[in-house]
Amino acid sequence: MLENLFNEDLFTGALVFIVSFLIVYVVVPNITSVIVRRRLNDIPNNRSSHETPTPTMAGFAFFFTLIFVLFFIQRFDNDQIAINVIAATSLIFMVALKDDLVSVPPKVKIIVELMAISMLLYSGSFNELNFHGFLGLYQLATPLSYSLIIIGMLTIINAYNLIDGIDGLAAIIAIIIFISFGLIFFIDGNLWFYVLICIAFIGMLLAYLRYNFSNKRKIFMGDTGSLIVGFAIGICSIKFLTLEPSSLSSYSFLPENGLFLLLAILWIPMFDMVRVIYIRLKNKKSPFYPDQNHVHHVLINLGLRHHQVAIIIGIFNYLIMILIGILSIYLNYLQMLGVVIVLFFSLMILFSNLKKKAIQNKV
Repeated sequence: MLENLFNEDLFTGALVFIVSFLIVYVVVPNITSVIVRRRLNDIPNNRSSHETPTPTMAGFAFFFTLIFVLFFIQRFDNDQIAINVIAATSLIFMVALKDDLVSVPPKVKIIVELMAISMLLYSGSFNELNFHGFLGLYQLATPLSYSLIIIGMLTIINAYNLIDGIDGLAAIIAIIIFISFGLIFFIDGNLWFYVLICIAFIGMLLAYLRYNFSNKRKIFMGDTGSLIVGFAIGICSIKFLTLEPSSLSSYSFLPENGLFLLLAILWIPMFDMVRVIYIRLKNKKSPFYPDQNHVHHVLINLGLRHHQVAIIIGIFNYLIMILIGILSIYLNYLQMLGVVIVLFFSLMILFSNLKKKAIQNKV
């Protein structure tokens, strides 16, 4: 009887959501208690958006929940990739946990991320990247494809990690991203394993928001959370880009515009990362140099509160997705490239002006 119930996709999806939500909801207060007792709180510095020592490492609950969920949904794993995800995520978790406790140099984190991505690719579950006609390219050769996958996943993981700077922002952006991927994989009809992973993270992040927005029981996800969530987003992104041409017939957008749709889903993390790196290089500083030039810092300095900024940026990311999603149905890739370039530079100018206004307000 139980086995028949687990074969019902919708029941399984609902169960995964509830279980993921409840595990994080129950585990996070225990993590907070241990961190407070052991005095492992995150101490604010001149870059911090918080003013008091605050518990971190809520990502420990994400890691535990993901392992638990993967065990129960393995029957949906047609790619036979669950064990690789567990091993790769464990590597990510270990370096992130150390970074939350004593700090880890960026180079070390990148090396570990490279190892984790390699373990994922070792499964052989991903096809070669297929651009479906974008820039005249279709299925890429395996060496080039895997090289781009590694570069792409590294970019996505660290871009997401960079936006985790204020209450609620990283979680809200990730929820929007996982809802988008979940719908894409659901429409395909043959990717229920990835749908369930998206559902699991939505449940986790909603439970986490309850504490992240709390005044009395506040906790941050830390690198243990942001790197694991970023890694999961990277997996979904690569799965989307390696879909067979026949799978894309289920969607309305032109196949050649798939890369633009992915960019729209990841718009805020990617735009923020490019913008921050540009500013740092312009100021002759390292791309890894910490500062307060992120999009959320600009809006905070304008006088908005954390939850207001998180909601505004989340809605903005959603609107970008809708705009590019609709245009990708009607425009070819060259026209879409023009739209994306104009949109990017328009936003660069907008946030540059907002930053100047924020500085004037302080004076």
